[in-house]
Amino acid sequence: MTEKLRKKLITALKIVISAVLIYFIFTKIELSDVVKTLKKSNPFYLFLAVVFFVLSKVLSAFRTNMYFHQIGAKLSHLSNLKLSLLGMFYNLFLPGGIGGDAYKGYVIQKEFQPGTKKVFASILLDRLSGMLMLFVYACSLALLSKNEFFQSFYVLFVVAIPLSVVVFWFVNKTFFTSILPIFWKSIGFSAFVQLAQLVCVLFILKALSIEIDTVEYLFVFLISSIVSVIPLTIGGIGSREVTFLYGAKWLGLDESTSIGISFTFFLITALTSLFGVFYHFKKPKLEAVD
Repeated sequence: MTEKLRKKLITALKIVISAVLIYFIFTKIELSDVVKTLKKSNPFYLFLAVVFFVLSKVLSAFRTNMYFHQIGAKLSHLSNLKLSLLGMFYNLFLPGGIGGDAYKGYVIQKEFQPGTKKVFASILLDRLSGMLMLFVYACSLALLSKNEFFQSFYVLFVVAIPLSVVVFWFVNKTFFTSILPIFWKSIGFSAFVQLAQLVCVLFILKALSIEIDTVEYLFVFLISSIVSVIPLTIGGIGSREVTFLYGAKWLGLDESTSIGISFTFFLITALTSLFGVFYHFKKPKLEAVD
């Protein structure tokens, strides 16, 4: 099997999985109920949600560039923002053929020659740093929740927060010593990245006039964000919605409202990512800094 054929098959498989998951979701809930939820959305709060989503992506790009600088790829922040926007476009609209992370890695290696292993390590740790804070925030929200589902796991959540940070630090120290000096700074950036996304979802809740179970909806969002990273679907489509569906079931939330939150977040993601099409046709000129 050629590499080109393999990529086409992977893309086709992701499309099928996404379609099956979306179909499955709408066999469990009424589409009309979701549409009703979206129709009553407040445009002002949706605008604020977009603002904080964009802020989260800007902060995420700064974190990524910090990793690039650590391996000797001194890319300017503006160039990295353009590259990140193009990567978002590739992840969502051109999946399978060119992944956003793979493209960024290719460009960085081509322009700065830091070494393929170092580039891969920087991108991997950038992703893992973000996922770590998703997990930490999810555990923290579970501790704040009064939902009965979480009561049996209280001690587990308390232990999991410091343990996850220690494990990630140990992995950095053992396998990525050259990148270890920016460990805590990357954790700090990740904390603000995920906080901005949480505020984004808070405004989505406000836009949809959801006043109850806020902590629980935020928890489900964080878990869905972790699940959507798994490269089984197109841009996380389907996997995030299924997580919201079953999260709603387990926590006693309204399922249609939960799916409405997920779709709204996806639409914001798609709208922002679409701007990357400009750099698809006119590749950004990468500038270095001293």
